[in-house]
Amino acid sequence: MIGLRDDNDHLPPPPSRAPEFAAKIFADGGWLHDGLRLEHRPQQEQMARATAAAFAVDESLLFEAGTGVGKSLAYLLPGLIQAVDQSRQMIVSTHTISLQEQIETKDLPLCRRVFRSTPELAAYADFKSAVLVGKANYLCTTRLAAALRDKQELFASPEHSELQRIADWAATSRDGLRHELSPAPAPEVWEWVNADSSACSRKHCDCGQCFYQRARMRLRTAQVIIVNHSLLFAHMNAGGAAEKGGARGVLFPDDFVVLDEAHTVPDVATEHFGLRLGSYGTERMLKYLFNPRTRRGLLAKHGGPPEQQLVLDALEAAEQFFGFLREKLLTKHPIVRVHGEGAAEPWLDEPLAKLIRVVGARADQLDEGPVRDELLEQRGRLKTCQTGLRQWLSVADEGSVYWLERSGRKQQIVTLRTAPLDIAPRLRELLLERGTSVLFTSATLAMGGTIEPFQTRVGAEAARTAVVQSPFDFERNMRVYVAADVPLPSPGEARLAIAALSDYIRFCTLRVGGGSLVLFTSYHDMRLVAQALQGDFTAARRPFFMQGEDLSRTELTRRLQQAGNGILFGTDSFWSGVDVPGPALSQVIITRLPFDPPSHPITEARSEWIRDHGGSPFNELTLPDALMKYRQGVGRLIRTAADRGIVTILDARVLAKSYGRLFLGCLPVAEHSRLTMANRDTVFQPFN
Repeated sequence: MIGLRDDNDHLPPPPSRAPEFAAKIFADGGWLHDGLRLEHRPQQEQMARATAAAFAVDESLLFEAGTGVGKSLAYLLPGLIQAVDQSRQMIVSTHTISLQEQIETKDLPLCRRVFRSTPELAAYADFKSAVLVGKANYLCTTRLAAALRDKQELFASPEHSELQRIADWAATSRDGLRHELSPAPAPEVWEWVNADSSACSRKHCDCGQCFYQRARMRLRTAQVIIVNHSLLFAHMNAGGAAEKGGARGVLFPDDFVVLDEAHTVPDVATEHFGLRLGSYGTERMLKYLFNPRTRRGLLAKHGGPPEQQLVLDALEAAEQFFGFLREKLLTKHPIVRVHGEGAAEPWLDEPLAKLIRVVGARADQLDEGPVRDELLEQRGRLKTCQTGLRQWLSVADEGSVYWLERSGRKQQIVTLRTAPLDIAPRLRELLLERGTSVLFTSATLAMGGTIEPFQTRVGAEAARTAVVQSPFDFERNMRVYVAADVPLPSPGEARLAIAALSDYIRFCTLRVGGGSLVLFTSYHDMRLVAQALQGDFTAARRPFFMQGEDLSRTELTRRLQQAGNGILFGTDSFWSGVDVPGPALSQVIITRLPFDPPSHPITEARSEWIRDHGGSPFNELTLPDALMKYRQGVGRLIRTAADRGIVTILDARVLAKSYGRLFLGCLPVAEHSRLTMANRDTVFQPFN
């Protein structure tokens, strides 16, 4: 079991010196200032003291810290002291890869320097850290050896060379992580050699050789473990520390947790506390047992024609089931809500039941070993699939919303989805009532100066809250312009609205010498504007980047930084997490206020629930979500004390609607300038 403390040791942990040392580290003239000549930030000191106090007594805390507060150090330094003093583990979870990398490569080394710069802190300088990634990202040497031994039964001849390429890479790889192998391994081969299998375990693997087991050993001795929200909530939903037998703790026994970029927690939790069962994954699961095209698979060697025929029957039933849903419900729209049972017949249920029985029977005929464990695991996955199908078809949980999605390049993948209408009870159960401290922190948790709406949404009504403002001089370094004459979004004005958006974006981006991030709320609008303006950007010799063109957000952000005067178009995921300091990002353009589409099944169902309970869906759901996302978008501009630039808002609802004052009130500056086609040449003034 992962965990620093002996699970049989029931003695109370020694007291933590985190509150005492946090006060001395972050005080004006304190160890951070004297030892490393770092500036004193009162907001950072306030956060560090509050965090240390919460950690010391295992209480939860919601803390909004504006950009530039230095919140990473404010929780890492007290957290590391707490972890070392009490032989516990601090879990630090982020939403974006960029923040995860910053913590790993910049912030933790700085913490080590702080500890080494002061004799009283020297005992903490040797802390250990680890990054937790999903099992499927690791190569398992036990499974690799089995795949090499059985390659004739498992793979078609063309795949033998790919298996050998993986084996050659494994001989020199340090960590055995999939992303280290370039080009990426073929999925149909990687699934036979990765660690996401019961065949990869301490029982079967050499802990000195298996990459995943070595990673687990590093985790066992780490005081701080870095993870992303998706993996954290996936583990929590699978049982977390409670499933491992821990009396307290969230992910591992006796841990405590920091959720950075916590504004994303409601959405990530919603995603992972529901069902996701797709045609592609079901087909891959069945073909892992037996692939009729290649005549290979687990049951090719450990089964016979009767078992293989059952797989063929299940594949045929899966095609019938998902194909029916695709043709019946998803022809006109890619996302369709399901209101009641009877969307399809349970064609797949009986074929899965037969497979479950026969795979279990085959496993029972084998002696203890990796193959038996793997067959039992496949039986478990078949059962999970069957349970998910029954759950989705029954539409029985009144506390959940049910829907279908079509996706993939050919739009042929069908996915069954559910999500809880209210995630607060699950978050209380799995996160906030585990007897340990949980810190939620972000630059945007509050609405109208209060964290209460967010607090209620995540079930943290009992937690303490605090808000500290950014130390940056926004009044001096930010200018805000609002276009007053862009047509409001409506079906009748769509063409005029796109033309006006394009005209304003052309004008604003080409008037600003540095880089611009243009934030959209729909791919459709983004593509139309890009078609209209790409030629202008090329003629002006301005590098142009757009989301959705086979480059990740991280790579697009890197290229914008490198270009210096580039223009980047992005939608949903670019409203937060983009960090481009300096002139390379001198303007953020918000094309539309980021209201979620009211037609999405989750939004629609939650709106119905609020309305049925006498509330206002717009005021209680739509508006708070939009304000938080809007604050994140504006926050992309000023990332350091030396940054300066422009926020340009092209949605006239900020001026025309009563709720517009709330969006203007979220801005970190008191004044804004109105733009029109007639006055913009004289009013719009970039920084020199």
